[in-house]
Amino acid sequence: MQQPEALGGLSHSGGVRPENEPDGAFIPTENLNVASAAQHVLKSGDTFIVNDPLGDITGHEDGLFVNDTRVLSNLRLTFGGRAPSLLSGSVSSDNTSFTAHLTNRPLPPLGGDSTPEGVIHVERVRVLSGTVLNEAIELTNYGTSDAIVPLSISFASDFRDMFEVRGLRRDKHGRVQPARVENREVLLGYVGLDDVARNVQIAFSPEPDKLFADRADYTVKLPAQACVSIYLSVAVQVVPRAEYADASVAKPTHPATEAHLSQIDAERPRVGRAAVRAALVDAHLVMRERRRATARVRSSNPLFNAWIDRSLADLGLLTTDLATGPYPYAGIPWFSTPFGRDAVITSLQSLWLQPQLAAGVLRFLAEHQARENSPFRDAAPGKIMHEMRKGEMAATGEVPFALYYGGVDTTPLFIVLAGAYAARTGDLGLIDELWPALERAAQWVAGVCDKNRFGLLDYQRESDGGLANQGWKDSHDSVFHADGRFPDGPIALVEVQAYASAAFDTMAHFAGLRGLNEAAANYNERAKKIRQCVEEKYWMEESGFYGIALDGHGELCRVMASNAGHLLAFGLPSRERGESVVRALDSTLFHTGWGVRTLAASQARFNPMAYHNGSVWPHDNALCARGLSQYGGKAAAVRLLQALFQAAVNFDMRLPELFCGFPRRRGEPPTAYPVACLPQAWAAGSPFMMLEACLGITIDAKKREVLIEQPMLPEGIDWLEVNDMRVGDASVSITFRRIGDKVVASAEQGDVRVVALL
Repeated sequence: MQQPEALGGLSHSGGVRPENEPDGAFIPTENLNVASAAQHVLKSGDTFIVNDPLGDITGHEDGLFVNDTRVLSNLRLTFGGRAPSLLSGSVSSDNTSFTAHLTNRPLPPLGGDSTPEGVIHVERVRVLSGTVLNEAIELTNYGTSDAIVPLSISFASDFRDMFEVRGLRRDKHGRVQPARVENREVLLGYVGLDDVARNVQIAFSPEPDKLFADRADYTVKLPAQACVSIYLSVAVQVVPRAEYADASVAKPTHPATEAHLSQIDAERPRVGRAAVRAALVDAHLVMRERRRATARVRSSNPLFNAWIDRSLADLGLLTTDLATGPYPYAGIPWFSTPFGRDAVITSLQSLWLQPQLAAGVLRFLAEHQARENSPFRDAAPGKIMHEMRKGEMAATGEVPFALYYGGVDTTPLFIVLAGAYAARTGDLGLIDELWPALERAAQWVAGVCDKNRFGLLDYQRESDGGLANQGWKDSHDSVFHADGRFPDGPIALVEVQAYASAAFDTMAHFAGLRGLNEAAANYNERAKKIRQCVEEKYWMEESGFYGIALDGHGELCRVMASNAGHLLAFGLPSRERGESVVRALDSTLFHTGWGVRTLAASQARFNPMAYHNGSVWPHDNALCARGLSQYGGKAAAVRLLQALFQAAVNFDMRLPELFCGFPRRRGEPPTAYPVACLPQAWAAGSPFMMLEACLGITIDAKKREVLIEQPMLPEGIDWLEVNDMRVGDASVSITFRRIGDKVVASAEQGDVRVVALL
């Protein structure tokens, strides 16, 4: 998901990557965007907030965002002009609310004695509902005397586009309306260059003693042992031009007509305890419904359970209910929007537990499939989208990401997901619905392969504004030759050939079901040709490994990278060669003790701090674990699951998008990567794909059957239960229990047949 160098070198994670950056190392800039455990996030639909542990928004990389626009860039709570002391700040376990516990610093005397430090407890509870932020601020005086507390809430908005917040500079902007106080509320507004008005309405209860355009002041009289609460709401409305002004008249002074202001007044959100409670109830209900649709995993290890629960909660947080069904947005803060590749991988990771997510992803991607050629957007008929943005800069064409198609692998993976979904659920009705989109996608893949001299799926960006590298490792320096030089395009990545061959196999199966025997034979032949070519062109006998890519001259980039693990995940290599890859991935060349690196330590451009050239990506590890288990490396897959679990413990049970690839050392935690998204969908989904691989689970809904082959559990887990797993219109619960040196599966008797293969 890296953004192109031509647009300022923005990386997937938001850091700026200059063209002359050495070996892919991250170079901090003045606008260093750090998404870390010190930041706390909430999300509701296309709205999310990032704040610090105090609950404050400081105007750096944080804020309240709606549709990729920062509508609140400052929100601070102070007492007597000073920030309170932090006791703790956290998001609830189901990601529905944020709570900060604070206490006062010494307060100046106001009509009496001064208040000493640590006497007043302050609790901030915050929840998002739609595009409305509700917050309760409760003050409790634990002192023996009354206190007078000077409390201020300051606020502001810079209405910056997400790409600006991430470091891009703009020559032109829309019009920020002067903030104003009206009807005891503050109104902020902005009319963008896209002719969209973004209105912010800030309300308080009780009414502040003084209300300014950037601050609300209270003088709170707080008796000893008493509580006082203050409530605020921030409501955001995004209004297209057609709704606020006639095209024949000038734009209003404020970004809403008087009629629209009247409508705002009529629909003014409630502010107060009831509003906070109602928002909390709504948020809890949404998360509860998502949990109900997912099979439950429980084990003998409380820490492992905490990791699983946190991962499910993060998937729930990132999932947005669209008209086409649930869709996992890629990550917060920089990618809280639909991405194609990320959503497909996330759906594959969690398919065995919650197949309804895959259905929503497939429908959405089919609906937004490219129907025409557009070099600016790297679009061609049949391609599946890479990224969608709803912000001002995307709408005006300043960046090509309003609907961008610069990913070579998303289209074949879309077909692969459809096949996996059909096998998992038996829902061929959805395949019938998607068939035209699947055919168009297959035709695009076939068309690109036909232009390649070897019949491979390759890429080369169509415009300077697009991504230079269009696989999942999309930073500009992620593909190179053994001597470090960059290859000429078009580039045929090794893992993409596995996706393409699996896509053609899937289409052959679907075509056969539909009686399209000639098409099925053609697809089978294409898949076979790709597999043969990979074995001939990519295998490096001296390394016992596959090279990362073929360049435009047909020369192999003889580089050992984790991409080869994806070949195993989709079953492309021969058994002997696959086992050789297993040994390499399980060696210290790749395995850090915390997970598998993206690049072997012996290679040119290796750097454990690099974005794609030596770091550890959980989703990459999940696919590698799936591949290891299919080529005799089940024990290695278990070790990988164990390593990522131990890393998660050090990351507060939430795996980041990536972390540094330094070797594990006794007594030291894994090293965080400075700009990793947290949470990230395919990082949150990773434990489920790894667990599926280790348990050896295969689900065949048509046969109402679950196959279990040589299950294994990580150390420290004596038993593990998978409850209420849907198989067709029935469900089953399975228990895996360690008995001696083996793991034995047992299931309740019912409509689902569970078969254990030894």
